[in-house]
Amino acid sequence: MSTERRHDIDWLRVIAIGLLLIYHIAIIFQPWAMFIGFIKSDESLQSLWQPMTMLNIWRIPLLFFVSGMGLYFATRKRNWKQLLLERTKRILLPFIFGVIAITPLHMFVFQDYYNMPLSYFPHQGHLWFLGNIFVYVLLLLPLCYYLKNFNNDKFKRVLSTVMSHPGGPFIITLFFIIEVVSVEPQLFALYAETWHGFFYGMLAFIFGFLLVYSGKNFWNTVLKWKWLYLGIAIVLYGIRFFEFGTEAPGYLMVIESNCWIFGVFGFGYKYLNKPSKALNYLSQAVYPVYIIHMVVLFAGAKLILPLSISPWLQFIAITAFTVVVCFLIYEFVLRRIPFLGPVFGMKWNFKNKEKKEVEILNQKEKVLETRNS
Repeated sequence: MSTERRHDIDWLRVIAIGLLLIYHIAIIFQPWAMFIGFIKSDESLQSLWQPMTMLNIWRIPLLFFVSGMGLYFATRKRNWKQLLLERTKRILLPFIFGVIAITPLHMFVFQDYYNMPLSYFPHQGHLWFLGNIFVYVLLLLPLCYYLKNFNNDKFKRVLSTVMSHPGGPFIITLFFIIEVVSVEPQLFALYAETWHGFFYGMLAFIFGFLLVYSGKNFWNTVLKWKWLYLGIAIVLYGIRFFEFGTEAPGYLMVIESNCWIFGVFGFGYKYLNKPSKALNYLSQAVYPVYIIHMVVLFAGAKLILPLSISPWLQFIAITAFTVVVCFLIYEFVLRRIPFLGPVFGMKWNFKNKEKKEVEILNQKEKVLETRNS
């Protein structure tokens, strides 16, 4: 497989985190928000939850798929010791720091909003995803390097052949169906700190690695059949919405979830696999923004919910506040104070690396402009 960077996968990571921000803001306007530790608006926007029920069964699995793909790319450049050290710095360190210093902050805002006594409460919060990813890396490193060292073995050829057919991706869906039937989660999309979330995420992580490992056949398949996967997902969502409300039988939700993901991969491969200055910036920013967004979101809710404006305007205002303030903190604090970089998932030499990447990108654009002229 080509050693060039897969820009579409970087874009999908950015988009998935963006959807996560919107999803979390939408929770504020649901009547059950306080039950899961969110500040709650006095006025609900239950119609806002309808599109969220479509997103919430595939946005987190998509991130696990993409994380597994990222592990594959990392194994090509590092031996297992280097990769473990790199993942410890980039995942475990921010996770531990976040549990100690970041997630308690948004609980302080929550407690203050409801006039509760302020208490220090370290917990995983939204950072549970990082904890899962690091455990997956530890568990799967032997398998990953075994496959890397036997790159042309029979398993890879069989996997590549299977993925050359439009039904190939549905075969891996069987593993997810087995998980759901075995674990029987109370809610399919309840991934955070549950065994269902752990096992489902691990399957997505493993297959994310294997799909890239198998070669280009998978990507050619999702590119060619992207409308098929998207169509199946839309039909299944319609059945779920009109026949079951939000929670269909697990096996149907698995098929729907994976079809959304395969369709997204196909459209991303077609339209997003190209470098850009925006992607270069956003792909560096998305990790620290993910870490801090809940604190900013709660602060925005505390400031905006008391205002005498419609709940839709409140939703828009909190969204704008969260996005703007997160990027201001990233741009003017996290990027400019060197010792903060590592605990927010950034590299020590971040600014030099980004400058070099921008220079390379500018050179490529100049070459393309010269050729086109």
